[in-house]
Amino acid sequence: MTEQTTETPAQAAPTAPAAPSAPAEATPVPPQAPKPPRRVLRAVARWTAAALVLGGLGAGTAFGITSMERTDVPGLATESDGRWDYPRLSLPALPDGSPRPYSDGNVAEIHHADLRRLLLPAPAGAVVDKKLDGGWVSTGQYLSEYAKGGRSALGQTLKDAAPRHVAARGWTMPDGTSTRIYLVRFNSAAFAQSFLDGIIVSGSPVPLVGAPETVLDEGWSGGGKVVGTSSYVYDEAKPYGEAQVRQGYLVAGDTLGLVVQSRKGKEGTRSVPFHQTVILQNQLLG
Repeated sequence: MTEQTTETPAQAAPTAPAAPSAPAEATPVPPQAPKPPRRVLRAVARWTAAALVLGGLGAGTAFGITSMERTDVPGLATESDGRWDYPRLSLPALPDGSPRPYSDGNVAEIHHADLRRLLLPAPAGAVVDKKLDGGWVSTGQYLSEYAKGGRSALGQTLKDAAPRHVAARGWTMPDGTSTRIYLVRFNSAAFAQSFLDGIIVSGSPVPLVGAPETVLDEGWSGGGKVVGTSSYVYDEAKPYGEAQVRQGYLVAGDTLGLVVQSRKGKEGTRSVPFHQTVILQNQLLG
């Protein structure tokens, strides 16, 4: 029996050498930098982790500051711009099954909520008018805001429109600014708009007591407007009488709103709290 052997590469038969070729130009290989010691790598890793942690904390602090109110950040408090401190507002509850005035199920834009609950509450520091405490008032009380010369004709227009309810609230601020808000609800949005058309004649409203002439409030930009509502804001024409009188009309579906502010003295009423009051009352109606 013959022993079988396996040829290894070293035992393989030699092959013929290849024909010599022109030597290729050698490309120089840059020397590799020596690897840093392991202790240096560990130190770099620790410093990188520390930087990431500090960076994360810094970003978190920046986000916290930018998300805070300016007056909540020490050293960044700003002087008040004149706005009043109203309580947190919320819409009143509705009777079961009744929609909001501008929802899809309320094409007629009827306010089903208690009209008195739609009145803007008095701000902090105000002294509430005992006659206008947020309850029901007569149409005569509402008409008393208008000058006697136009009160009679406006009263007949109001009677023809057949209002359902009138609610009112009034207050006086420590600086002497007096505010009165009236909400008049009609049987339909058409009656509310028709009555407003009777108030605003040739672009100027029927004069209020103490404001024989009015002009459009040039500072009013319609801010806070709710879709479907309309606002008309006026100022007393100069020279002012004993007190400067501002007025704003709001129409929201079946309800008309009147906001009146007046203040005696040379300083008169300020536009910021007046516009703020009109905006908030309009949002409650919407």
